[in-house]
Amino acid sequence: MYTQTFAPVAHSIGASAAFAALPLLILFVLLGVLRVQARWAALASLAVSMAVAILVYGMPANQTASGALEGAAIGFFPIIWIGINAIWLFKLTQESGHADVLRRALARVSADQRVQAVLIAFCFGALLEALAGGGAPVAICAVLLISIGVEPLKAAAVCLIADTSPVAFGALGLPITVLAKITRLPVHEISVMVGRQTPLLSLFIPLILVFIVDGRRGLKEVWPLALVAGIVFALAQFAGSMLLPVELVDIVAALVCAGVSIVFLRVWSPGVLRADLAGAAAAVANSGGQRRLEPSRDLAGVSHSATMAMPTPGSGTHFHHAAERGNAPADTAQAPDSRAEILRALAPYAAVILVVASTQISLVGHALGVITSTFPWPGLHVVDPKGAAVSAVNAKFEWLLSAGSIVLIAGLLSAPILKVSAPVAARTYLKNLHELRWAVFTVCCVVGVAYVMNLSGQIVTLGIWAAKAGPAFAPVSPILGWFATALTGSDTSANALFGMLQLTTAHHTGLSDILLTAANTSGGVVGKAISPQNLAVGAVAVGMMGKEGVLFRRVAGWTVLMIAALSLLVYLQSTPVLGWMVP
Repeated sequence: MYTQTFAPVAHSIGASAAFAALPLLILFVLLGVLRVQARWAALASLAVSMAVAILVYGMPANQTASGALEGAAIGFFPIIWIGINAIWLFKLTQESGHADVLRRALARVSADQRVQAVLIAFCFGALLEALAGGGAPVAICAVLLISIGVEPLKAAAVCLIADTSPVAFGALGLPITVLAKITRLPVHEISVMVGRQTPLLSLFIPLILVFIVDGRRGLKEVWPLALVAGIVFALAQFAGSMLLPVELVDIVAALVCAGVSIVFLRVWSPGVLRADLAGAAAAVANSGGQRRLEPSRDLAGVSHSATMAMPTPGSGTHFHHAAERGNAPADTAQAPDSRAEILRALAPYAAVILVVASTQISLVGHALGVITSTFPWPGLHVVDPKGAAVSAVNAKFEWLLSAGSIVLIAGLLSAPILKVSAPVAARTYLKNLHELRWAVFTVCCVVGVAYVMNLSGQIVTLGIWAAKAGPAFAPVSPILGWFATALTGSDTSANALFGMLQLTTAHHTGLSDILLTAANTSGGVVGKAISPQNLAVGAVAVGMMGKEGVLFRRVAGWTVLMIAALSLLVYLQSTPVLGWMVP
């Protein structure tokens, strides 16, 4: 039996916290300063956390190893499990050619690039984040925007900023469900609290996207659409957090936002801003010839490609505005795809929604829930100083009700609709597993760090030390989430790392545990835009490998403004001014 101790170094919380912080410090320095590859940084952090647990906290080596293995298991299932199946689902649409059908359908709604930034990056990107996450929205939407003529650097910046507010409820609500699992707080209450924080960002993000594409002129001419999209998404996310299962919040918000935006465009339209692709082609020809966007790979190894010739960044792309008539992208000159093909392109995403909705039917949910494993994790015998068993010693695996399994079921249903044969679907899945092997390794290591730190007592030590800030900790809470997501690239991983720290700090400061844990998630969504992983995905997707620093400078300022706004909101929610917002 291992009994946790929170002040193992000279009975001092401060001295003990210095050692407890080492695994996180190693992770952040290796990732953020030395730019070590994520997998090796995560492995080094895991090794340090285990060393601190054994040598400083006195946790038996066999229990430390067992705790790391439990964390790795949770890292694979359910955390990375959804990424594996979501990326496979998208690859099925690539195999069938329906990814291009969807792109053409979106391009025909409006020829204006500023409108496309809202529809593709914000609305469709939110849907991708809701269903998949893991960098897929940035990579996919950036390629879509470039293929309709948006300048590569702008396309990447737009997608990075757009992929923020949906992140908390992204990947079928995985960040929130993992946070609830770690802290043992109610999923619904965390969802409601997050739904009273992140919609603040949603109000302004479409306006930011329009500004990135066309500056002040874009704001002046397209603000009605940006305002409508922001308000509708924010209201839908706010209402959904209270009324819907956490898995459906962003899905419904994205669909409602897209629907209202498209209807709004039927009664209102801006002057047209679009790329002169012919002029761009000539400029590239004069400078040495056209190039094709090469198939790009994100950090998980996901292949993305654009099939049309595009100009290189800085090659002199010309834009025509208002009455000036530019050449529309080539796809818009082709005969429209049939309604049946468009419906097939949407089928995978509709299937996910259908399966999620079906699980809410008691009979179906009960049938799927039967295949669930709950058991004490082998080799773990950990109690807190009061003698109560630590919750992390018990493992629970919902094999069919997990978000990743739901996406897998949707993929199996979609393959015949997309006319992808079983052998092709199976080969695609195996190839996908091979490409994601390092992503799986990284996530398993990061969650292993969280479990070792939780079980040994390191997280509680840090929480007690942070609690010395008292009520002043409230505005710092979202900044921790922002920082953790910026360096780990995942709001889910940030919750795994800091969820217990936020909970412990809340208990020692008298602040609401729901408020601080939700603030960790809400702050984390902002950090997604500047995480090295997401920056690399964006840079590679638009053919700007090695230019991550340029992208960082484009988006960093916006994230500082957003996290400042969130910190102020959380502070006010910790006071009587907005305390009524805390459930």
